[in-house]
Amino acid sequence: MLSIFLYGFLGSFLGFTLPSVLNMTALKIRLNATKKEFTNFTLGVLLVVFIQVYISVYILEYFSTNTVLIAFLEKTGVLVLVLLSIYFYVQHKKEQKKTEIKTKNSFFTGVILSLLNMFAIPFFCTLVAILIAFNSFSFNTVSNFFFVVGAVFGTYSILLIYGKFAFVIKQKTGKFTNHINLFLCVLTAVFALCTLLKFVL
Repeated sequence: MLSIFLYGFLGSFLGFTLPSVLNMTALKIRLNATKKEFTNFTLGVLLVVFIQVYISVYILEYFSTNTVLIAFLEKTGVLVLVLLSIYFYVQHKKEQKKTEIKTKNSFFTGVILSLLNMFAIPFFCTLVAILIAFNSFSFNTVSNFFFVVGAVFGTYSILLIYGKFAFVIKQKTGKFTNHINLFLCVLTAVFALCTLLKFVL
């Protein structure tokens, strides 16, 4: 069971390592708000990731035989990413006009951003499918539990790293962290474009 836990941990950790809406937002909250707000954001993310991984495990077989449903989720994801890109651009413009940071409910911010992450379920479904192909995963209560817990800990670990080294990252990247919303705007727009091209080409 330790191997199942490690598969979930490493898959989630590596999947969230690269700059994304979630870890960039975590970085921003850690820089501009309190540790409590950062913790609340992380808990919100982990709650949804827990549910998403469980859903991925239990509907993998259904997803693997219904490519139409996967395509629908990806197309919906394009729309969500475009809306997120617009949102972050508006937020960036607002930040240019104010110097005081207003802290919002970080827990629900984490929940909402995780729910809007349309790539999470397909990603974990793919990960489980690969494990099954190598005879490293079987559908039973114990395996499912250890995989889900591993994935949650993997997500927690990478968010914790972003939070712990937030100020170091800020020093290394200069003014970059002052324009995180603009970066998130571009990032989500690029993901939307790449996903859209997949259907066009």
